[in-house]
Amino acid sequence: MSVIKIINNNLEEIINSDKKVLIDFYADWCGPCRELSPVIDEIAAEQNEFLVAKINVDENPDLASKFAIFSIPTLVVIHKGNVLKKARGSMPKDEVLELLED
Repeated sequence: MSVIKIINNNLEEIINSDKKVLIDFYADWCGPCRELSPVIDEIAAEQNEFLVAKINVDENPDLASKFAIFSIPTLVVIHKGNVLKKARGSMPKDEVLELLED
């Protein structure tokens, strides 16, 4: 599955999914975000049991505010509309996958 780009009109449908959702809050100008991006893309391609999405904070500041995102990159794990975990900064793939574990 590929990464889903979240915008205001598809947010509710995605975060209320029965699957866990990993959201990457990023900006194009952010070095650590660019470092993390291939990891997020790889997880999206390999892990069909999760939805993987990205939100560009410059294009969607209201969504960043809704999730209290104050620094980027920030990863948020959501299940059935509930935020389960948050992590800031670039990290290796194994750490991102640990966020998705119960």
